[in-house]
Amino acid sequence: MIIEKTKDQILIKISPKVDAFGFQRIMDYLEYLEVASKSKAKQSEADKLANELNQTWWENNKSSFIQ
Repeated sequence: MIIEKTKDQILIKISPKVDAFGFQRIMDYLEYLEVASKSKAKQSEADKLANELNQTWWENNKSSFIQ
């Protein structure tokens, strides 16, 4: 692996033999970090939204788990 940092970006070069699924998970996390760094939302607001989304998901899907 080679990591190069320039003024505007960080370049990461890896072997094509790396597991694509694992690499995609890493890239998704890096994208999350980049987006989160630009956010002005407070952690408490993000937590509240996550709880609301989880509750809505559960209400829509609980019949698949509870019979």
